[in-house]
Amino acid sequence: MLRWDILPGAIIEGKPVFGALGTDIDVDSGYSAARSAGLNVLAQLRAACEGAIDRVVRCLNVTGYVDSADEFKDQPKVINGASDLFVEVFGDTGKAARAVIGVNTLPFNVAVEIVSMWEVSDKD
Repeated sequence: MLRWDILPGAIIEGKPVFGALGTDIDVDSGYSAARSAGLNVLAQLRAACEGAIDRVVRCLNVTGYVDSADEFKDQPKVINGASDLFVEVFGDTGKAARAVIGVNTLPFNVAVEIVSMWEVSDKD
C-alpha cells in the first residue's frame, strides 16, 4: 500500500484565502476556505492515484491549521469544511483521525492549511 502526505492551503476563485479567523474572516468563510483546501487535497490525491480515485483505501488522518486571533476558539468548526467534504466524497472511507490547531500565522498569510495522509492501493 502507498501512503501520500498532502499539504495544500485554501484557494477560492484562483486566489488564496488570506487572514485570521476571528478578525479578518468569520467561521462560515473559514469553513468554505477549509472546504476549498479539501478540494485541493482531492485534486492532489487524484493525481497521486494517476486518476484512479477508486484506489483510495481510506483517509488515515487530517490535521487542520487555522490562522486564528487569540480569542478565536472555533477552529474545529472551520476544519469541518474539509472533513465534511471527505465524507461526502468517500463515505466512511473519508472518516479519519483528526487534529485541529490554531496558529498565529501560516505561510503566505493563508487562513487555513490541511495536512492529510491517505492509504491507496497499488496499481493493478
